[in-house]
Amino acid sequence: MKKESKTSNITYKRENGYAKISPDQLANIKKFSQGYLNFLGKSKTEREAHDESVKILDKAGFKNLEKFEKNKTALKPGDKVYKSCAGKTLMAAIIGKQPLEQGMHILGAHTDSPRIDIKQNPLYEAGEMALLDTHYYGGIKKYQWVTIPLAIHGVFIKPNGKKINITIGENPDEPVLCISDILPHLAQAQNAKTMAKGIDGENLDIIVGSIPVKEKGKKEAIKYNILKILNKKYGIVEKDFLSAEIEIVPAAAPRHAGLDESMILGYGQDDRVCAYACIKALLNLKQIPQYTSCVLLCDKEEIGSVGATGMASNFFENVSAELVNLTYRNYSELILKRTLNNSWMLSADVNALLDPLFPGAFEKKNAAIINHGLCVTKFTGSRGKGGANDANAEFMAHIRRIFDKADIVWQTAELGRVDVGGGGTIAYLMARYGMNVIDCGVGLLSMHAPMELAGKLDIYMAYAGYLAFLKDTRK
Repeated sequence: MKKESKTSNITYKRENGYAKISPDQLANIKKFSQGYLNFLGKSKTEREAHDESVKILDKAGFKNLEKFEKNKTALKPGDKVYKSCAGKTLMAAIIGKQPLEQGMHILGAHTDSPRIDIKQNPLYEAGEMALLDTHYYGGIKKYQWVTIPLAIHGVFIKPNGKKINITIGENPDEPVLCISDILPHLAQAQNAKTMAKGIDGENLDIIVGSIPVKEKGKKEAIKYNILKILNKKYGIVEKDFLSAEIEIVPAAAPRHAGLDESMILGYGQDDRVCAYACIKALLNLKQIPQYTSCVLLCDKEEIGSVGATGMASNFFENVSAELVNLTYRNYSELILKRTLNNSWMLSADVNALLDPLFPGAFEKKNAAIINHGLCVTKFTGSRGKGGANDANAEFMAHIRRIFDKADIVWQTAELGRVDVGGGGTIAYLMARYGMNVIDCGVGLLSMHAPMELAGKLDIYMAYAGYLAFLKDTRK
């Protein structure tokens, strides 16, 4: 890219990344985007994103950390390991040249996305149809989920521990599901409500069938027919819903978007776009890094990072303790605390792109703009920075140095106008260890909608920026 003259450094102006990149970078963007498109299509739930990531790690020569723990095998620089939590949360690492207590370089993303979950006792019959009762997950606009094609993804776990994976609605020859909406001719009462109240949460039930079994006297014959179909295909009975995790997601594959194919449209880009970029950055560390490089893909961010698989759990700390134990061969709580305190982290999460159709929600000078590259968010939170991490200026200067040295196209942004709203990430949960943390990810249009839109240049620059961060020697 062209370097600026000395006089041009007096002022600062963001530019469209396509005015800066070389033909080789453009080719890299296209190639990277295709790989991401494939990953996104296979990873519509946090379980699927975890499993797909493990496949990628295994293929790249990473080993399950449990093998090292079991054999008490010491870790050495260059070793590649990962560890899972409940098949949903994942931490991968390449051991660096510096002692762990000098700190790690961490990329942390999440793989859960807003969706609709099936309740534990869901199947019922009404209006000569069979339906599944639901409970939505995360911050959705409920009206966006009605009348669109939907698919089932999830697992049934039998009492004996047998896992039955289920996916219905993704292949062209499979049926899809849907949620109904009232026709406009009869929607006077609905139209009088606000958009937030137009669709009630208890009315997000999934229509799954309408044919009764041909058995005389059979009560709820349509519901029974659905159970017979599920039993024949998957060997499950109604009671198996009690120990199941079934998610409803859009039944549509991610696609290249725009007549110039400059964007990607797909479900769950918050935050699997950053998760994929993190994994690819870790895999493309061709040399042993100075500092142990980690990628953390966690669950439950969309509902507060709670639970055993959320960032508020001790999973990250526990795995870090195992790394200390297997690196030093003599576990020390003090070494663990120094390791965490001296670490640097990019909280790899998305931000909102400036939407020209809703300009009033943004302050343009400090909003993320499509094709302006990787977005660094010094603070999140809401209104008066409530709940924000708010990274310090010293760490922000390090990030500037790293990205500028590597010719990364990047920008800074906040999440909307000061008094309009805001949001949170896992940054504050990691900052409690004393480490330097800043939010850094891809900008999206239509965030939390069934289909989200991202720019390919921004996606690639996230990957390139994460790679530069992992490579950095802090000099």
